[in-house]
Amino acid sequence: MELDEYIGLTATDLLGRLARRELRATTLADCALRRIEQVDARLNAFCHIDERATRDAAAAADERYRSGQPMGRIDGLPVAVKDAFDMIGWPTRDGSRLTDSQAKTFDAPTVAACRRHGFVPAGKTTTPEFGWKAVTDSPLTGVTRNPWNTAMTCGGS
Repeated sequence: MELDEYIGLTATDLLGRLARRELRATTLADCALRRIEQVDARLNAFCHIDERATRDAAAAADERYRSGQPMGRIDGLPVAVKDAFDMIGWPTRDGSRLTDSQAKTFDAPTVAACRRHGFVPAGKTTTPEFGWKAVTDSPLTGVTRNPWNTAMTCGGS
C-alpha cells in the first residue's frame, strides 16, 4: 500500500481491508509512522512516538487477523492518543514541564477501551498545558500548527 492511498481512506475503509486481509496492520502502521515523519517537523503535533511499540501492536493484530480472531472493532487501526490520557508504558506529560516523564503503569479508561478493541498506538499528540487553552501551545512542546494552514492555530483541548 502506498502512503498516498492510505491518506485518502477512512477508518471504515481501512478496517474493511484489514478484515478482508487486503491490507496488513504492519503496512498500515508503517504508513502512519512515515506520514508522521513527513509532516510532524512542520506541525509539531506529536510529542511521543514509540515505533517499536507501534510495530509490535500491528504485528499482533496481523496475527489475530491471520488466525481469524480479530480482537475488536478497531483491531489493527493506528490511533493517536492525546497526551492528556495515561497509557501503559508511555509518559503522560499534559504539555507541562511540571509533570514527570515516567512511563505510566495503567491506561486511562479511553485508552483501555481502545486497547480492548485492538488499536495500534501511533503516538501521543501534543496538548496545551493541562488542556487549559483554546490553542495548542505549551511550555513543554511549543506550538502545534494547523495542518491545513500552518499560519493558523489548530485549536486546543
